[in-house]
This record gives sequence, structure tokens and C-alpha cells, in this order.
Amino acid sequence: MRRWLAGLIVACAPALATAEDTKLRSLDTLESGRQWEAVGRLDVDGTGFCTGALIAPDLVLTAAHCLFDRDTGRRIAPESIEFLAGWRNGRASAYRVVRRALTLPDYRFGGAVSSQRVKNDVALLQLRQPIRNTTIMPFSTAPRPEKGDQVGVVSYALDRSEVPSLQEVCGVIARQDGILVMSCDVDFGSSGAPVFSFANGEPRIVSVVSAKAEVRGERVALGSSVEDALMLLQAELATTLHQFNPPPGANRVVVGQLRHDTGAKFIRPIN
Repeated sequence: MRRWLAGLIVACAPALATAEDTKLRSLDTLESGRQWEAVGRLDVDGTGFCTGALIAPDLVLTAAHCLFDRDTGRRIAPESIEFLAGWRNGRASAYRVVRRALTLPDYRFGGAVSSQRVKNDVALLQLRQPIRNTTIMPFSTAPRPEKGDQVGVVSYALDRSEVPSLQEVCGVIARQDGILVMSCDVDFGSSGAPVFSFANGEPRIVSVVSAKAEVRGERVALGSSVEDALMLLQAELATTLHQFNPPPGANRVVVGQLRHDTGAKFIRPIN
């Protein structure tokens, strides 16, 4: 992990933190969070959480590693994952249990961390019921950005699990083999958070956060491109006949004490 990450960034190390990067801004009021209601917290099996974003009334985009138990390496049952759209201070604009969860065929949770693992760290969740709410508008996606482009991130994290935060401007400092290295400020719980471009003033998802890393003392975020991944996942969704049938009454997941050893966490490579 250290070797390929260092090689990816070596040409742009002086630009890891850019003067244009903005600080995190808490979206703690209805007004400040209105544009971002389709970003939500994913409560995973009552033990941890990730971040996800609605890209269709019944589809949520997130990171694949959020679907695995870190201790056992096993897939977490989809019906034990709940999407809390616009979660803020104990309330969500919509609550939906996940019906199906799809990952890329080449994604492998176990084993050593590698560029291939980060590249394929994308998951598509189908909700049991679509969210049809005029205040929660799904996001469009866009092609991956180029090195030097500005992006933004909306995420939850361990120290801000009750309110999402927006970093409106951070930079793409390297891009290679479907992996983006960004100067965005992320932390545990930000896994799966949408990375946005703002072309023509419209936020469109270009990546999801896979991990945080440190390179030469600078913190960076690693993300996978979503354009090609989504084509594969949506094709699988359209052709798969098997349907998950959650047990009756499984409408809400109550999150208990957060465990820091669940699959809904980051890999943290250190250089």
C-alpha cells in the first residue's frame, strides 16, 4: 500500500494541501443542509456507520467496505443497514431499510490493502421503498475529475456523527488507475461519502471516499471513480432476479454504542 500510494503522489507532494481548500462547515440547520438532504448516514448493523448518497429514489451510493464485518470478513445482511436521509440532531428526513446491496465483482474485502481494492471500493444499495420527497432530490453523477480540479465532500464522521459537514473546496492532487487522491478532510465514518464536482453550479457525484491516508505528514483522502463502477452495478441490478425478503417488522435499526472495529471504517495507510 505504501509503495503504490507514494508513487502516485511523488510528483505532486508539494501541493498536498492547497491554499484554496476550505474548512469543514457544519450543516447543522435546515437552511444550511437543504441542498444536501440526499446525503445520509448509513447505520450498519447497529454497531457503526458510514455515509451514503441517494442517486435515484431507491438507490444509495457508498463504499463497498461498509458492507463487511471487519472482524469476520463476512458480508453484513442488507436488511440490517438503514439509510437516514438528511440525518441531523436525532432526526432524518426519511428512514429506509436496505433491500439489496451490490458490490463490484472484483472487490475483495480481505487481504492486503492495494490500489485494486481502493479502485473497486464502490457499492450500490437498493432501498426497500423509494424515497419520494420533494425536499430530498437524488444527485446526478459525472465523469471523474482531472488532477488539479476542485471538488467538495459532504460527510458524517466519528466526531460529527449527528450532523453532516461540508467541505466545499478541496483539490484532486493525483489521479491514476481509477483512484483519486484528494486533499479533502475526512475521518472515520466518512467512508462512502460523496465527492462532488460543481460544474455549472450543480453538485454531481464524481467519487466516493474509500480511505484516509498520511503521506509525508499530510492527510489525504482516497476515493474511487464511480462512472464505470455504476454502469456495472446498475446492469447487475437490472438483470438479477433474486430478491431479498427482509423479515417482517424490520423497519428501523437502533444504533447502540459505536464499536470502532466494525467494517464501516477506514483503512489508514501511513507513509
